[in-house]
Amino acid sequence: MSKWKMVLAIPLVVLVACQPTAETESDPGISFQVSFSSALTEESQDGRLLLMLSTLDENEPRFQVDNSPDTQLIFGVNVSGWAPDSATVVDASAIGFPLRDLSELPPGTYYAQALLNRYKDFDLADGKTVSLPPDRGEGQQWNRKPGNFYSEPVKVEIGTQGAISFTLVMDQSIPDIEPPADTEFIKHVRLRSDLLSEFWGEDMYVGAHVLLPKGFDEHPEARYPLMIFHGHFPSDFGGFRTEPPDPDLEPEYSERFGIEGYNILQQQEAYDFYRQWISDDFPRFIVIEIQHPTPYYDDSYAVNSASQGPWGDALTYELIPFIEEKFRGIGEGWSRFTYGGSTGGWEAMAVQVFYPDEYNGAFVACPDPIDFRAYMTINIYDDKNAYWYESQFQKLPRPAHRDYLGHVHASMYDYNRLEAVLGDKGRSGQQFDIWEATYSPMGDDGYPVRLWDKESGEIDHEVAEYWRENYDLMHILRRDWATLGPKLEGKLHIYAGDMDNYYLNNAVYLAEEFLEGTTDPYYGGEVDYGDRAEHCWNGDQENGNHISRLRYNSMYLPKIMQRIKDTAPEGADLSSWLY
Repeated sequence: MSKWKMVLAIPLVVLVACQPTAETESDPGISFQVSFSSALTEESQDGRLLLMLSTLDENEPRFQVDNSPDTQLIFGVNVSGWAPDSATVVDASAIGFPLRDLSELPPGTYYAQALLNRYKDFDLADGKTVSLPPDRGEGQQWNRKPGNFYSEPVKVEIGTQGAISFTLVMDQSIPDIEPPADTEFIKHVRLRSDLLSEFWGEDMYVGAHVLLPKGFDEHPEARYPLMIFHGHFPSDFGGFRTEPPDPDLEPEYSERFGIEGYNILQQQEAYDFYRQWISDDFPRFIVIEIQHPTPYYDDSYAVNSASQGPWGDALTYELIPFIEEKFRGIGEGWSRFTYGGSTGGWEAMAVQVFYPDEYNGAFVACPDPIDFRAYMTINIYDDKNAYWYESQFQKLPRPAHRDYLGHVHASMYDYNRLEAVLGDKGRSGQQFDIWEATYSPMGDDGYPVRLWDKESGEIDHEVAEYWRENYDLMHILRRDWATLGPKLEGKLHIYAGDMDNYYLNNAVYLAEEFLEGTTDPYYGGEVDYGDRAEHCWNGDQENGNHISRLRYNSMYLPKIMQRIKDTAPEGADLSSWLY
Protein backbone atom coordinates (compact mmCIF):
# COMPACT_ATOMS: atom_id res chain seq x y z
CA MET A 1 0.00 0.00 0.00
CA SER A 2 1.43 3.36 -0.98
CA LYS A 3 2.03 5.99 1.69
CA TRP A 4 0.45 8.56 -0.62
CA LYS A 5 -3.30 9.06 -0.82
CA MET A 6 -5.20 7.89 -3.88
CA VAL A 7 -6.98 10.31 -6.21
CA LEU A 8 -9.66 8.89 -8.47
CA ALA A 9 -9.65 9.74 -12.13
CA ILE A 10 -12.85 11.34 -13.36
CA PRO A 11 -13.68 11.00 -17.07
CA LEU A 12 -14.40 14.40 -18.56
CA VAL A 13 -17.97 15.02 -19.62
CA VAL A 14 -17.35 18.65 -20.62
CA LEU A 15 -14.18 20.45 -21.54
CA VAL A 16 -12.50 22.16 -18.58
CA ALA A 17 -11.69 25.77 -19.37
CA CYS A 18 -8.10 26.75 -18.79
CA GLN A 19 -7.47 29.34 -16.09
CA PRO A 20 -6.98 32.51 -18.15
CA THR A 21 -3.79 33.38 -16.30
CA ALA A 22 -1.96 30.30 -17.58
CA GLU A 23 -0.12 30.52 -20.87
CA THR A 24 -1.73 27.31 -22.08
CA GLU A 25 -4.86 26.07 -23.84
CA SER A 26 -6.94 23.19 -22.60
CA ASP A 27 -6.72 19.85 -24.39
CA PRO A 28 -9.21 16.96 -24.09
CA GLY A 29 -6.62 14.42 -22.96
CA ILE A 30 -4.97 13.86 -19.61
CA SER A 31 -5.12 17.02 -17.52
CA PHE A 32 -4.54 18.19 -13.96
CA GLN A 33 -6.59 20.94 -12.36
CA VAL A 34 -4.24 22.66 -9.94
CA SER A 35 -5.09 25.30 -7.36
CA PHE A 36 -3.51 26.82 -4.28
CA SER A 37 -5.38 27.26 -1.02
CA SER A 38 -6.44 30.71 0.16
CA ALA A 39 -5.21 29.56 3.58
CA LEU A 40 -1.68 30.12 2.21
CA THR A 41 -2.37 33.63 0.90
CA GLU A 42 -5.24 35.78 -0.30
CA GLU A 43 -2.99 37.44 -2.88
CA SER A 44 -2.84 36.49 -6.54
CA GLN A 45 0.40 34.86 -7.70
CA ASP A 46 2.85 34.98 -10.61
CA GLY A 47 5.33 32.23 -11.29
CA ARG A 48 6.05 28.89 -12.85
CA LEU A 49 3.60 26.08 -12.09
CA LEU A 50 5.35 22.71 -12.14
CA LEU A 51 3.69 19.30 -12.25
CA MET A 52 5.81 16.30 -11.31
CA LEU A 53 4.88 12.66 -11.99
CA SER A 54 6.86 9.71 -10.67
CA THR A 55 6.52 5.96 -10.76
CA LEU A 56 8.48 5.78 -7.49
CA ASP A 57 7.12 6.48 -4.01
CA GLU A 58 10.30 6.50 -1.92
CA ASN A 59 10.54 10.29 -2.07
CA GLU A 60 8.46 13.27 -3.10
CA PRO A 61 8.36 13.72 -6.89
CA ARG A 62 9.81 17.24 -6.58
CA PHE A 63 13.07 15.64 -5.45
CA GLN A 64 13.19 13.08 -8.28
CA VAL A 65 13.77 15.37 -11.26
CA ASP A 66 17.27 15.82 -12.68
CA ASN A 67 19.37 15.31 -15.82
CA SER A 68 20.22 11.68 -15.11
CA PRO A 69 18.76 8.71 -17.00
CA ASP A 70 16.77 7.93 -13.83
CA THR A 71 14.85 11.22 -13.83
CA GLN A 72 11.13 11.24 -13.36
CA LEU A 73 8.68 13.51 -15.20
CA ILE A 74 8.04 17.24 -14.98
CA PHE A 75 5.78 19.67 -16.87
CA GLY A 76 5.64 23.45 -16.63
CA VAL A 77 3.45 26.47 -17.45
CA ASN A 78 3.59 30.15 -16.55
CA VAL A 79 0.89 31.70 -14.39
CA SER A 80 0.17 35.38 -13.89
CA GLY A 81 -2.39 36.99 -11.60
CA TRP A 82 -3.47 33.54 -10.43
CA ALA A 83 -6.17 33.83 -7.77
CA PRO A 84 -6.33 31.50 -4.77
CA ASP A 85 -8.80 28.59 -4.86
CA SER A 86 -9.09 28.81 -8.67
CA ALA A 87 -7.91 26.09 -11.02
CA THR A 88 -5.16 26.25 -13.60
CA VAL A 89 -5.20 23.35 -16.03
CA VAL A 90 -1.98 21.54 -16.86
CA ASP A 91 -2.56 19.46 -19.98
CA ALA A 92 -0.89 18.41 -23.22
CA SER A 93 -0.06 22.05 -24.05
CA ALA A 94 2.39 22.19 -21.12
CA ILE A 95 6.04 21.66 -22.01
CA GLY A 96 7.50 18.49 -20.49
CA PHE A 97 10.73 16.63 -19.71
CA PRO A 98 11.83 14.02 -20.61
CA LEU A 99 8.45 13.41 -22.27
CA ARG A 100 7.51 16.31 -24.52
CA ASP A 101 4.02 16.60 -23.06
CA LEU A 102 1.27 14.73 -21.22
CA SER A 103 -0.04 13.14 -24.41
CA GLU A 104 3.02 10.85 -24.38
CA LEU A 105 2.37 9.61 -20.84
CA PRO A 106 2.19 5.78 -20.79
CA PRO A 107 -0.61 4.11 -18.83
CA GLY A 108 0.33 3.15 -15.29
CA THR A 109 0.43 4.17 -11.64
CA TYR A 110 2.01 7.55 -10.84
CA TYR A 111 2.55 9.83 -7.87
CA ALA A 112 1.61 13.37 -8.78
CA GLN A 113 2.71 16.60 -7.13
CA ALA A 114 2.37 20.27 -8.01
CA LEU A 115 4.66 23.14 -7.01
CA LEU A 116 4.54 26.86 -7.67
CA ASN A 117 7.90 28.61 -8.02
CA ARG A 118 6.74 32.09 -7.03
CA TYR A 119 7.98 35.17 -8.88
CA LYS A 120 8.10 38.81 -7.88
CA ASP A 121 8.57 41.96 -9.91
CA PHE A 122 11.86 43.86 -9.91
CA ASP A 123 11.71 47.43 -11.20
CA LEU A 124 15.20 47.88 -12.63
CA ALA A 125 17.04 51.18 -12.68
CA ASP A 126 16.80 51.34 -16.49
CA GLY A 127 13.00 51.43 -16.31
CA LYS A 128 12.41 47.79 -17.25
CA THR A 129 10.39 45.45 -15.03
CA VAL A 130 11.22 41.75 -14.79
CA SER A 131 9.41 38.97 -12.94
CA LEU A 132 11.86 36.56 -11.31
CA PRO A 133 12.12 34.07 -8.43
CA PRO A 134 13.94 35.89 -5.61
CA ASP A 135 16.42 33.94 -3.53
CA ARG A 136 15.02 33.17 -0.10
CA GLY A 137 18.12 31.79 1.58
CA GLU A 138 18.23 28.46 -0.26
CA GLY A 139 20.37 29.34 -3.29
CA GLN A 140 17.80 29.21 -6.09
CA GLN A 141 16.57 25.66 -5.57
CA TRP A 142 13.01 25.65 -6.89
CA ASN A 143 12.08 22.47 -5.04
CA ARG A 144 13.39 23.78 -1.68
CA LYS A 145 12.73 27.52 -1.94
CA PRO A 146 11.04 28.90 1.20
CA GLY A 147 7.61 30.29 0.44
CA ASN A 148 7.01 28.12 -2.64
CA PHE A 149 3.63 26.38 -2.57
CA TYR A 150 3.27 22.65 -3.14
CA SER A 151 0.80 19.80 -2.84
CA GLU A 152 1.22 16.54 -1.05
CA PRO A 153 1.93 13.70 -3.51
CA VAL A 154 -1.13 11.77 -4.58
CA LYS A 155 -1.43 8.41 -6.32
CA VAL A 156 -3.10 8.48 -9.72
CA GLU A 157 -3.97 5.78 -12.24
CA ILE A 158 -3.44 6.59 -15.88
CA GLY A 159 -5.33 4.22 -18.14
CA THR A 160 -6.51 4.14 -21.70
CA GLN A 161 -9.94 5.64 -21.02
CA GLY A 162 -9.35 8.82 -23.01
CA ALA A 163 -10.02 12.26 -21.61
CA ILE A 164 -9.40 12.23 -17.90
CA SER A 165 -8.82 14.91 -15.26
CA PHE A 166 -7.21 14.95 -11.82
CA THR A 167 -7.29 17.58 -9.10
CA LEU A 168 -4.29 18.78 -7.07
CA VAL A 169 -4.47 21.38 -4.31
CA MET A 170 -1.32 23.13 -3.15
CA ASP A 171 -1.91 23.66 0.56
CA GLN A 172 1.69 23.47 1.78
CA SER A 173 4.41 26.13 1.87
CA ILE A 174 8.14 25.41 2.17
CA PRO A 175 9.29 26.85 5.53
CA ASP A 176 11.92 29.53 6.06
CA ILE A 177 15.55 28.55 6.54
CA GLU A 178 17.15 29.26 9.89
CA PRO A 179 20.32 31.28 9.37
CA PRO A 180 23.53 29.71 10.74
CA ALA A 181 24.78 30.88 14.11
CA ASP A 182 28.22 32.38 14.71
CA THR A 183 30.81 30.23 16.47
CA GLU A 184 34.27 30.85 17.89
CA PHE A 185 35.88 30.43 14.48
CA ILE A 186 33.06 31.01 11.96
CA LYS A 187 31.32 34.37 11.60
CA HIS A 188 28.60 35.40 9.15
CA VAL A 189 28.34 38.80 7.51
CA ARG A 190 25.63 40.34 5.37
CA LEU A 191 26.02 43.72 3.69
CA ARG A 192 23.57 45.84 1.74
CA SER A 193 25.17 46.62 -1.58
CA ASP A 194 24.62 50.18 -2.77
CA LEU A 195 25.66 49.21 -6.29
CA LEU A 196 23.29 46.26 -6.58
CA SER A 197 20.41 47.96 -4.81
CA GLU A 198 20.53 50.78 -7.34
CA PHE A 199 20.53 48.32 -10.28
CA TRP A 200 17.68 46.13 -8.97
CA GLY A 201 15.53 48.94 -7.60
CA GLU A 202 15.34 47.46 -4.10
CA ASP A 203 17.64 46.41 -1.26
CA MET A 204 20.09 43.72 -2.39
CA TYR A 205 22.62 42.04 -0.15
CA VAL A 206 25.94 40.24 -0.40
CA GLY A 207 27.35 38.05 2.33
CA ALA A 208 30.04 35.64 3.36
CA HIS A 209 30.91 32.95 5.83
CA VAL A 210 34.20 33.92 7.47
CA LEU A 211 36.68 31.48 9.01
CA LEU A 212 38.87 33.28 11.53
CA PRO A 213 42.34 32.12 12.58
CA LYS A 214 43.23 30.71 15.96
CA GLY A 215 44.14 33.47 18.38
CA PHE A 216 42.20 36.17 16.54
CA ASP A 217 41.01 37.84 19.75
CA GLU A 218 44.33 37.36 21.55
CA HIS A 219 46.32 39.12 18.81
CA PRO A 220 44.65 42.48 18.11
CA GLU A 221 47.85 43.72 16.47
CA ALA A 222 47.72 41.08 13.73
CA ARG A 223 46.45 41.82 10.22
CA TYR A 224 45.77 38.86 7.97
CA PRO A 225 45.97 37.78 4.32
CA LEU A 226 42.62 36.84 2.78
CA MET A 227 41.76 33.64 0.92
CA ILE A 228 38.52 33.79 -1.09
CA PHE A 229 36.85 30.47 -1.84
CA HIS A 230 34.47 30.80 -4.78
CA GLY A 231 31.74 28.28 -5.48
CA HIS A 232 28.06 27.53 -5.46
CA PHE A 233 25.77 28.82 -2.76
CA PRO A 234 27.19 27.77 0.66
CA SER A 235 24.60 27.44 3.43
CA ASP A 236 27.44 27.76 5.94
CA PHE A 237 31.21 27.46 5.99
CA GLY A 238 31.84 23.88 4.89
CA GLY A 239 34.59 21.40 5.62
CA PHE A 240 35.35 22.66 9.14
CA ARG A 241 34.33 20.66 12.18
CA THR A 242 35.55 21.10 15.76
CA GLU A 243 34.48 17.61 16.88
CA PRO A 244 35.43 14.12 15.65
CA PRO A 245 32.95 12.28 13.44
CA ASP A 246 29.66 11.42 15.07
CA PRO A 247 30.06 7.82 16.34
CA ASP A 248 26.34 7.20 15.79
CA LEU A 249 26.38 8.38 12.17
CA GLU A 250 24.94 5.78 9.82
CA PRO A 251 27.31 5.24 6.88
CA GLU A 252 26.00 6.42 3.52
CA TYR A 253 27.06 5.17 0.13
CA SER A 254 28.37 7.73 -2.37
CA GLU A 255 27.22 6.65 -5.81
CA ARG A 256 29.40 9.34 -7.39
CA PHE A 257 32.61 7.98 -5.85
CA GLY A 258 31.61 4.39 -5.17
CA ILE A 259 32.53 4.69 -1.48
CA GLU A 260 30.60 3.34 1.50
CA GLY A 261 30.51 5.69 4.48
CA TYR A 262 31.49 8.81 2.53
CA ASN A 263 29.55 10.96 4.99
CA ILE A 264 31.81 9.70 7.78
CA LEU A 265 34.90 10.41 5.68
CA GLN A 266 33.64 13.96 5.10
CA GLN A 267 33.27 14.57 8.81
CA GLN A 268 36.74 13.16 9.45
CA GLU A 269 38.30 15.43 6.81
CA ALA A 270 36.50 18.44 8.29
CA TYR A 271 37.79 17.57 11.75
CA ASP A 272 41.31 17.00 10.43
CA PHE A 273 41.22 20.46 8.85
CA TYR A 274 40.19 22.00 12.17
CA ARG A 275 43.10 20.30 13.93
CA GLN A 276 45.43 21.57 11.19
CA TRP A 277 43.89 25.06 11.46
CA ILE A 278 44.62 25.37 15.17
CA SER A 279 48.07 23.75 15.08
CA ASP A 280 51.04 25.86 16.16
CA ASP A 281 52.85 25.78 12.81
CA PHE A 282 49.85 26.64 10.60
CA PRO A 283 49.89 30.15 9.06
CA ARG A 284 47.19 32.48 10.30
CA PHE A 285 44.93 33.99 7.68
CA ILE A 286 41.22 34.55 6.92
CA VAL A 287 39.17 32.33 4.62
CA ILE A 288 35.79 33.44 3.25
CA GLU A 289 33.10 31.68 1.28
CA ILE A 290 31.03 34.29 -0.55
CA GLN A 291 27.24 34.12 -0.59
CA HIS A 292 25.88 35.99 -3.60
CA PRO A 293 22.71 34.40 -4.99
CA THR A 294 20.79 36.32 -7.63
CA PRO A 295 17.22 36.05 -8.97
CA TYR A 296 18.75 33.91 -11.77
CA TYR A 297 21.03 31.44 -9.98
CA ASP A 298 22.69 30.32 -6.77
CA ASP A 299 25.49 32.80 -7.37
CA SER A 300 26.30 35.76 -9.58
CA TYR A 301 29.44 34.48 -11.31
CA ALA A 302 31.24 37.31 -9.49
CA VAL A 303 31.38 39.64 -12.51
CA ASN A 304 29.43 42.63 -13.77
CA SER A 305 26.74 41.76 -16.32
CA ALA A 306 23.96 43.46 -18.25
CA SER A 307 21.09 41.41 -16.82
CA GLN A 308 22.34 40.77 -13.28
CA GLY A 309 24.09 44.01 -12.45
CA PRO A 310 27.50 44.96 -11.01
CA TRP A 311 28.19 41.90 -8.91
CA GLY A 312 31.93 41.96 -9.63
CA ASP A 313 32.27 45.50 -8.35
CA ALA A 314 29.98 44.80 -5.40
CA LEU A 315 32.10 41.85 -4.25
CA THR A 316 35.51 43.36 -4.98
CA TYR A 317 34.91 46.94 -3.88
CA GLU A 318 32.13 46.60 -1.26
CA LEU A 319 32.07 43.16 0.38
CA ILE A 320 35.77 42.27 0.51
CA PRO A 321 36.93 45.65 1.91
CA PHE A 322 34.09 45.46 4.45
CA ILE A 323 35.29 42.03 5.63
CA GLU A 324 38.92 43.14 5.73
CA GLU A 325 38.05 46.17 7.82
CA LYS A 326 35.82 44.19 10.18
CA PHE A 327 38.25 41.30 10.69
CA ARG A 328 41.60 43.07 10.33
CA GLY A 329 42.57 41.94 6.86
CA ILE A 330 45.67 43.46 5.31
CA GLY A 331 43.46 44.91 2.61
CA GLU A 332 45.91 45.02 -0.29
CA GLY A 333 45.97 43.13 -3.57
CA TRP A 334 49.17 41.24 -2.81
CA SER A 335 47.49 39.68 0.24
CA ARG A 336 44.35 38.34 -1.49
CA PHE A 337 44.07 34.96 -3.22
CA THR A 338 41.14 33.32 -5.00
CA TYR A 339 40.37 29.67 -5.61
CA GLY A 340 37.46 27.39 -6.37
CA GLY A 341 36.18 24.58 -8.55
CA SER A 342 33.69 24.38 -11.42
CA THR A 343 31.64 27.61 -11.25
CA GLY A 344 34.04 28.67 -8.49
CA GLY A 345 36.99 27.90 -10.75
CA TRP A 346 35.66 30.18 -13.49
CA GLU A 347 34.94 32.87 -10.92
CA ALA A 348 38.42 32.64 -9.40
CA MET A 349 39.98 33.11 -12.82
CA ALA A 350 37.50 35.78 -13.92
CA VAL A 351 38.04 38.08 -10.95
CA GLN A 352 41.80 37.69 -11.35
CA VAL A 353 41.52 38.68 -15.03
CA PHE A 354 38.96 41.49 -14.59
CA TYR A 355 40.55 42.86 -11.41
CA PRO A 356 44.22 41.96 -11.94
CA ASP A 357 45.63 44.34 -9.32
CA GLU A 358 43.17 43.34 -6.61
CA TYR A 359 44.26 39.69 -6.30
CA ASN A 360 47.64 37.95 -6.19
CA GLY A 361 46.80 34.51 -7.48
CA ALA A 362 43.96 32.37 -8.76
CA PHE A 363 43.83 28.62 -8.28
CA VAL A 364 41.36 27.51 -10.92
CA ALA A 365 40.00 23.98 -10.67
CA CYS A 366 37.80 22.33 -13.32
CA PRO A 367 36.52 25.72 -14.44
CA ASP A 368 33.37 26.36 -16.42
CA PRO A 369 34.36 27.05 -20.03
CA ILE A 370 37.20 29.58 -20.06
CA ASP A 371 37.42 29.50 -23.86
CA PHE A 372 34.10 29.57 -25.72
CA ARG A 373 35.58 27.71 -28.68
CA ALA A 374 35.16 24.78 -26.29
CA TYR A 375 31.90 25.66 -24.62
CA MET A 376 31.59 22.09 -23.38
CA THR A 377 31.16 20.32 -26.76
CA ILE A 378 30.27 23.46 -28.76
CA ASN A 379 32.31 26.09 -30.56
CA ILE A 380 29.82 28.93 -30.23
CA TYR A 381 31.54 30.96 -32.95
CA ASP A 382 31.74 28.35 -35.70
CA ASP A 383 29.04 25.78 -34.93
CA LYS A 384 25.52 26.39 -36.19
CA ASN A 385 23.61 24.32 -33.64
CA ALA A 386 24.16 23.69 -29.93
CA TYR A 387 22.24 20.39 -29.80
CA TRP A 388 23.17 18.52 -32.98
CA TYR A 389 26.38 17.88 -34.90
CA GLU A 390 26.24 18.96 -38.52
CA SER A 391 25.38 16.02 -40.76
CA GLN A 392 23.64 15.56 -44.07
CA PHE A 393 21.84 12.36 -43.15
CA GLN A 394 22.08 11.95 -39.37
CA LYS A 395 20.80 13.76 -36.31
CA LEU A 396 23.65 13.12 -33.90
CA PRO A 397 23.20 14.72 -30.46
CA ARG A 398 25.98 16.65 -28.77
CA PRO A 399 26.84 15.09 -25.40
CA ALA A 400 26.71 17.12 -22.21
CA HIS A 401 27.68 14.63 -19.50
CA ARG A 402 29.89 11.52 -19.45
CA ASP A 403 31.69 9.34 -16.94
CA TYR A 404 35.42 8.68 -16.82
CA LEU A 405 35.04 5.89 -19.37
CA GLY A 406 33.29 8.18 -21.83
CA HIS A 407 29.81 6.75 -21.35
CA VAL A 408 27.31 9.53 -22.13
CA HIS A 409 24.48 10.10 -19.65
CA ALA A 410 22.85 13.25 -21.02
CA SER A 411 22.84 15.43 -24.13
CA MET A 412 22.90 19.17 -24.61
CA TYR A 413 19.28 19.02 -25.67
CA ASP A 414 18.34 17.13 -22.50
CA TYR A 415 19.89 19.75 -20.23
CA ASN A 416 18.23 22.60 -22.07
CA ARG A 417 14.85 20.89 -22.32
CA LEU A 418 14.70 20.55 -18.55
CA GLU A 419 15.62 24.21 -18.20
CA ALA A 420 12.83 25.16 -20.60
CA VAL A 421 10.34 23.26 -18.44
CA LEU A 422 11.54 24.89 -15.22
CA GLY A 423 11.25 28.40 -16.61
CA ASP A 424 11.30 30.52 -19.76
CA LYS A 425 13.22 33.79 -20.28
CA GLY A 426 16.26 32.37 -18.44
CA ARG A 427 14.29 31.74 -15.24
CA SER A 428 15.07 28.06 -14.67
CA GLY A 429 17.79 28.71 -12.10
CA GLN A 430 19.98 26.20 -13.96
CA GLN A 431 23.36 26.15 -15.67
CA PHE A 432 22.82 27.28 -19.26
CA ASP A 433 20.38 29.97 -18.20
CA ILE A 434 22.82 31.50 -15.73
CA TRP A 435 25.54 31.57 -18.37
CA GLU A 436 23.14 33.59 -20.54
CA ALA A 437 22.13 35.80 -17.61
CA THR A 438 25.83 36.51 -16.99
CA TYR A 439 27.30 36.71 -20.49
CA SER A 440 24.44 37.94 -22.73
CA PRO A 441 23.23 41.46 -23.41
CA MET A 442 19.88 42.42 -21.95
CA GLY A 443 16.93 42.19 -24.31
CA ASP A 444 14.26 44.82 -24.84
CA ASP A 445 12.03 42.90 -22.40
CA GLY A 446 14.63 43.11 -19.61
CA TYR A 447 15.65 39.45 -19.78
CA PRO A 448 18.93 37.99 -21.12
CA VAL A 449 19.16 37.49 -24.89
CA ARG A 450 19.36 33.82 -25.83
CA LEU A 451 22.64 32.48 -27.20
CA TRP A 452 20.62 29.84 -29.00
CA ASP A 453 16.99 29.00 -29.55
CA LYS A 454 15.92 26.88 -26.59
CA GLU A 455 13.90 24.49 -28.74
CA SER A 456 15.93 24.16 -31.95
CA GLY A 457 19.43 24.85 -30.63
CA GLU A 458 20.21 27.30 -33.47
CA ILE A 459 23.05 29.59 -32.33
CA ASP A 460 22.77 33.38 -32.59
CA HIS A 461 26.29 34.39 -33.64
CA GLU A 462 25.73 38.08 -32.91
CA VAL A 463 25.18 37.12 -29.28
CA ALA A 464 28.23 34.86 -29.47
CA GLU A 465 30.34 37.84 -30.53
CA TYR A 466 29.10 39.78 -27.52
CA TRP A 467 30.15 36.85 -25.32
CA ARG A 468 33.57 36.73 -27.00
CA GLU A 469 34.42 40.37 -26.42
CA ASN A 470 33.15 40.55 -22.85
CA TYR A 471 33.41 37.16 -21.11
CA ASP A 472 35.54 34.71 -23.11
CA LEU A 473 38.46 34.72 -20.68
CA MET A 474 41.01 33.27 -23.06
CA HIS A 475 39.97 35.60 -25.88
CA ILE A 476 40.40 38.52 -23.49
CA LEU A 477 43.85 37.26 -22.47
CA ARG A 478 44.90 36.78 -26.10
CA ARG A 479 43.53 40.20 -27.06
CA ASP A 480 44.94 42.13 -24.09
CA TRP A 481 48.07 40.22 -23.11
CA ALA A 482 50.29 43.25 -23.69
CA THR A 483 48.57 45.06 -20.82
CA LEU A 484 47.21 42.16 -18.77
CA GLY A 485 50.26 39.90 -18.98
CA PRO A 486 52.51 41.98 -16.70
CA LYS A 487 49.72 42.13 -14.12
CA LEU A 488 49.02 38.37 -14.24
CA GLU A 489 52.54 36.97 -14.29
CA GLY A 490 52.73 34.02 -11.90
CA LYS A 491 49.08 34.32 -10.90
CA LEU A 492 47.20 31.76 -13.03
CA HIS A 493 47.11 28.11 -11.91
CA ILE A 494 44.61 25.92 -13.80
CA TYR A 495 43.69 22.27 -13.14
CA ALA A 496 41.31 19.85 -14.86
CA GLY A 497 40.67 16.13 -15.09
CA ASP A 498 41.17 14.87 -18.62
CA MET A 499 37.82 13.09 -18.37
CA ASP A 500 35.87 15.94 -16.87
CA ASN A 501 32.19 14.95 -16.86
CA TYR A 502 31.19 18.15 -18.68
CA TYR A 503 34.09 18.23 -21.17
CA LEU A 504 35.54 21.29 -19.40
CA ASN A 505 39.08 20.06 -19.98
CA ASN A 506 38.72 20.93 -23.67
CA ALA A 507 38.80 24.66 -22.92
CA VAL A 508 41.74 24.16 -20.58
CA TYR A 509 43.72 22.57 -23.44
CA LEU A 510 43.17 25.74 -25.48
CA ALA A 511 44.17 27.88 -22.51
CA GLU A 512 47.38 25.93 -22.01
CA GLU A 513 48.26 26.28 -25.68
CA PHE A 514 48.13 30.05 -25.42
CA LEU A 515 49.64 30.46 -21.96
CA GLU A 516 52.65 28.27 -22.66
CA GLY A 517 53.35 30.34 -25.76
CA THR A 518 53.28 33.71 -24.01
CA THR A 519 56.26 36.02 -23.94
CA ASP A 520 56.87 39.51 -22.59
CA PRO A 521 56.03 38.16 -20.09
CA TYR A 522 55.77 34.40 -19.93
CA TYR A 523 52.67 33.68 -17.83
CA GLY A 524 54.72 31.86 -15.20
CA GLY A 525 51.84 29.88 -13.71
CA GLU A 526 50.72 26.26 -13.95
CA VAL A 527 48.37 24.06 -15.97
CA ASP A 528 47.98 20.45 -14.89
CA TYR A 529 45.69 17.48 -15.61
CA GLY A 530 44.40 14.49 -13.70
CA ASP A 531 44.61 11.17 -15.55
CA ARG A 532 41.08 9.82 -16.11
CA ALA A 533 39.90 12.26 -13.43
CA GLU A 534 36.34 13.47 -13.52
CA HIS A 535 34.80 16.74 -12.42
CA CYS A 536 36.13 18.39 -10.25
CA TRP A 537 39.83 17.49 -10.17
CA ASN A 538 41.80 20.30 -8.54
CA GLY A 539 45.48 19.55 -8.92
CA ASP A 540 46.03 16.81 -6.33
CA GLN A 541 48.11 14.10 -8.00
CA GLU A 542 48.25 11.97 -4.82
CA ASN A 543 44.58 11.65 -3.86
CA GLY A 544 41.37 11.02 -5.74
CA ASN A 545 38.59 13.55 -6.22
CA HIS A 546 36.72 12.19 -3.24
CA ILE A 547 39.53 13.39 -0.97
CA SER A 548 41.00 16.41 -2.71
CA ARG A 549 37.63 18.14 -3.15
CA LEU A 550 37.47 18.30 0.65
CA ARG A 551 40.86 20.01 0.98
CA TYR A 552 40.50 23.24 -1.00
CA ASN A 553 41.18 25.40 2.03
CA SER A 554 44.62 23.93 2.63
CA MET A 555 45.93 22.35 -0.58
CA TYR A 556 47.03 25.58 -2.27
CA LEU A 557 48.53 27.06 0.89
CA PRO A 558 52.22 26.22 0.18
CA LYS A 559 52.01 27.95 -3.20
CA ILE A 560 50.23 30.94 -1.66
CA MET A 561 52.85 31.29 1.05
CA GLN A 562 55.61 31.21 -1.53
CA ARG A 563 53.76 33.77 -3.62
CA ILE A 564 53.48 36.10 -0.64
CA LYS A 565 57.17 35.72 0.07
CA ASP A 566 58.14 36.46 -3.53
CA THR A 567 55.77 39.35 -4.29
CA ALA A 568 54.97 41.26 -1.12
CA PRO A 569 56.03 44.91 -1.49
CA GLU A 570 58.83 46.37 0.56
CA GLY A 571 57.68 47.12 4.07
CA ALA A 572 54.68 44.77 3.88
CA ASP A 573 53.46 43.05 7.04
CA LEU A 574 54.87 39.54 6.82
CA SER A 575 55.05 38.77 10.51
CA SER A 576 52.09 39.93 12.62
CA TRP A 577 49.93 37.07 11.29
CA LEU A 578 52.57 34.36 11.72
CA TYR A 579 52.25 33.98 15.48
